[in-house]
Amino acid sequence: MKSSAMPHLFQRAASGDRRALARLLTRAERDEADLRQLMSLAQPMAGSALVIGVTGPPGAGKSTIVDALTRRARARHKSVGILAVDPTSPFTGGAVLGDRIRMQDHHLDRGVFIRSLATRGVHGGLARVSQAAVKLLDAIGKDIVLVETVGVGQTELDILDVADLVTVVLVPEAGDTIQAMKAGLLEIADLFVVNKADRDGAGQLASALMAMLSLDPRPKTDLPPVLLTQAHTGEGIDELYRETLSRMDAMKTSGQLEERRRRHARREVIRLVTAALAGAVQRAAQDGGPISHTIQAVESGELDPHAAARRILASDAIASILLTRADPSEQRRSP
Repeated sequence: MKSSAMPHLFQRAASGDRRALARLLTRAERDEADLRQLMSLAQPMAGSALVIGVTGPPGAGKSTIVDALTRRARARHKSVGILAVDPTSPFTGGAVLGDRIRMQDHHLDRGVFIRSLATRGVHGGLARVSQAAVKLLDAIGKDIVLVETVGVGQTELDILDVADLVTVVLVPEAGDTIQAMKAGLLEIADLFVVNKADRDGAGQLASALMAMLSLDPRPKTDLPPVLLTQAHTGEGIDELYRETLSRMDAMKTSGQLEERRRRHARREVIRLVTAALAGAVQRAAQDGGPISHTIQAVESGELDPHAAARRILASDAIASILLTRADPSEQRRSP
């Protein structure tokens, strides 16, 4: 696709063309240059959507929660974008489309857009392009963007860099409560949901969560509420939807939302620069240049890794990388 076609596709997506939106996301996943151009188009238009992260261990009912919240939002005439971050297929490299299959009832609703994103081996529960996908859905006018993580348990902390508000979904049989509370996953919650509340142990889990929260030094008004739901029947979903909007309003009033979004932007820049430099250094380590020679000295035992790293950082090699190697796609396009 020529770069000149991207603005046209973006305008079509903003006007409600779901096929154009799907094509934009596909291009963003596959081509770094298209991703950059798309983000330059989306940036001025983004900032209005409520971005809700839904995370938790596998089998907690995250997809059912997302489906139920979407129904409530659509009943209130809110447009919704759903990003379901799925495991990568070992055969095709694409997403395993389990969540999209479970949300087929929304397929014909033009106010809902559902996209599965493959993790492609990325740790932290989110796909590499998920931040860009969130920004695109925001920019084209979605009122609510729901991001469901892959469900890998304690490592899903990347959702902090995407969501305005994080909902952690647990179930009674999730395991030892105190051990769970030690996980970073539970330290990021703005809302706790004990799903499948009809099962034995749901009340005990909710009580244990509230007891642990009582030890939190934050003001009580800042502590995440603990809600009970049975998402498959819809019980508790109305309360969850209302509480989500209430928490969002409180974050806006306190300035917490603005600060969280500033943190998102700051971390994204650092992540992008770090990834570009890491790739450039890895390539330079194999090209026979100064960095390659320094690494060979480590391999032969002449230098220790720490001394080698200091030598590389102190040399002109890093400056050369910054000027010519950090963005290989740009290098390929230069005459």
